Amino acid sequence: MVNSVVFAGLLGPSHPTPLQLQKQLHFASFSNHNSNNVNSLRVASSASNAALELANIDWDNLRFGLIPTDYMYIMRCSQGEAFSKGQLQRFGNIELSPSAAVLNYGQGLFEGLKAYRKHDGNISLFRPEENGVRLRMGAERMCMPAPTVEQFVEAVKETVLANERWIPPQGKGSLYIRPLLMGSGAVLGLAPAPEYTFLIYVSPVGNYFKEGLAPLNLIVETEMHRATPGGTGGVKTIGNYAAVLQAQSAARAKGFSDVLYLDSINKKYLEEVSSCNIFVVKGNEISTPAIKGTILPGITRKSILDVARSQGFEVAECQVTVDELLEADEVFCTGTAVVVSPVGSITYLNKRVTYGSDGVGRVSQLLYSALTSLQMGLTEDKMGWIVELK
Repeated sequence: MVNSVVFAGLLGPSHPTPLQLQKQLHFASFSNHNSNNVNSLRVASSASNAALELANIDWDNLRFGLIPTDYMYIMRCSQGEAFSKGQLQRFGNIELSPSAAVLNYGQGLFEGLKAYRKHDGNISLFRPEENGVRLRMGAERMCMPAPTVEQFVEAVKETVLANERWIPPQGKGSLYIRPLLMGSGAVLGLAPAPEYTFLIYVSPVGNYFKEGLAPLNLIVETEMHRATPGGTGGVKTIGNYAAVLQAQSAARAKGFSDVLYLDSINKKYLEEVSSCNIFVVKGNEISTPAIKGTILPGITRKSILDVARSQGFEVAECQVTVDELLEADEVFCTGTAVVVSPVGSITYLNKRVTYGSDGVGRVSQLLYSALTSLQMGLTEDKMGWIVELK
């Protein structure tokens, strides 16, 4: 059978090992658009005692957006088979058959996680095994084979280390890691693809919202819905995100930061913001919509629930109504990209409710500080969530 996927920008026939890649990165002269992106900024390298030259980026003004890096990771398998060892390849465009299942029928998933540079130069990942587990759950729903959790975590580690010079200095941002799983084989009739590709690329990023930790202004969407019972709202499939673009674009054109969606049956219970989970604070209780198949089980969501419990808050996963939202003391969102983002106002049926008068709420600030300090290695990891890359 002819392979329907051809990747551009591949390495030569001899592929260096991850350790060799780490040693070569500060001496290599790449032929793509990143060829001169090295400056005099140096940090301690986790791979050796030598200083590592970082990419030529204005780290103080880093935003959330794609910055092409050096390497990506690719692994493939056929339907009915298991993924085997993948390989690092130069970052570049990929070529797909026009009849690829991911293009025609949306058979695809993605994940998102981050790598952080610590003060000593070491690199850490935050709960990567949770992303591997979630990818496998989503793959089952979308009729796709998936890497094992061990394969997933190892692939993430290799990709991060191969792109070490793109990890921002501590406090300047993080390295966003985007794993993709897609039906890359060609199909015409509706059916699972005959071939699948698992790919990871990375990009240094700053804050997801331009406001940073400043409060967001959300509008409640009453006509369009992100997900329906029995659908795919509970997995990280690519179609879930295209479906929110119309409402999100309209909201941003009116000056809102993003959209908050309601359930599609009763149209009164909170579900999600476009790409993050929602939390409501009332007194000492923190509530968030329960996971029932229409809401993505966010890893940051799960982590914030545990952190909140450890801080003495009462935590509830339940149905949360719009009325409860409007009467809350504080509201915030969570997600890999946003971490914790406070909500400054909610607009519902032309009624605007604001929260607090001094910017970031107390609970949002507390949970944000606790989680980011843990992620960046500033506090002890008592949860066992951090994976160190030496």
